[in-house]
Amino acid sequence: MTARIPPVEPPLATALRAALDQWMPAGTGAPPLAILRTLARHEDLFERLRPLGSFLLGHGRLPSRVRELLILRTCARCGAESEWGVHAAAFSESVGLDDATLAATVAPAPAGGDATLLGFVDELHDGGTVSDATWAALADRFEPEDLLEMLALVGFWHLLAFVENGARVAREPWATRVPKP
Repeated sequence: MTARIPPVEPPLATALRAALDQWMPAGTGAPPLAILRTLARHEDLFERLRPLGSFLLGHGRLPSRVRELLILRTCARCGAESEWGVHAAAFSESVGLDDATLAATVAPAPAGGDATLLGFVDELHDGGTVSDATWAALADRFEPEDLLEMLALVGFWHLLAFVENGARVAREPWATRVPKP
């Protein structure tokens, strides 16, 4: 599938390369992701999204395992294969997600110990809200500030999924493939 909006390609101006590097995890040396290089075509949008994405990914309140489960399920529900694969490859091992847990993030119906978290994403994705039962179950485990962050996180990764899918951003070649449910 050909990109509808091609990402910026090297050689990159020094300032743009530095801005792209700010989005990437420190010390990886990984090249900037295609989705980030696509967003970089709109300088103002790119610059305004980065602080929120950076906060949610590396400076938020949520445990990293919870953050990644929410991101993975959001990407799976939106059909954002590249973003799902990037997170599975880059974060799953370090946050304690095994192959079975990764597979659960793409399963048709949430099950197991993470079912409430995954169901939270499903409810937001399907109806734009969360049921009282799901909210109460999560409110027993998380502070109100955490719940707000969870809502914002799912919304932010919906935004990235919409960009990936609508602009037809190419899958990163090193990203994990989505397992078949």
